[in-house]
Amino acid sequence: MAIKVEASVNVLGEPLEPCSRDPLTGFFRNGACDTCAEDRGSHTVCAVMTAEFLAYSKYVGNDLSTPVPEYSFPGLKPGDQWCVCAGRFLQAHDEGVAPRLRLRATHARALDVVPIEVLREHALDAGD
Repeated sequence: MAIKVEASVNVLGEPLEPCSRDPLTGFFRNGACDTCAEDRGSHTVCAVMTAEFLAYSKYVGNDLSTPVPEYSFPGLKPGDQWCVCAGRFLQAHDEGVAPRLRLRATHARALDVVPIEVLREHALDAGD
């Protein structure tokens, strides 16, 4: 059974821009926050890591800062861009620790979970 990648459109209705190639991010590890039905976590928000968000993510059970060599995961540090789960982003927003994000690199499917107003509040790019 082949996995069907959803259209690469961002929350602004434009072509999805890459999020990060170093470290290589995305559900498909293609550098973009592309998604599909199998992406149950909806790794669709292109977030810029902060020490606060990394500590929060670890606290709630998803350690993004510790390297895992067997999965070629270098561990993230502040300033790295990473496709995070839309639900985790919204949870971090509700707790006051959401990182900044790039609207043009955030997949439109994030809107299934996170209101556009919340995304715009944390956006680094204007996205007019």
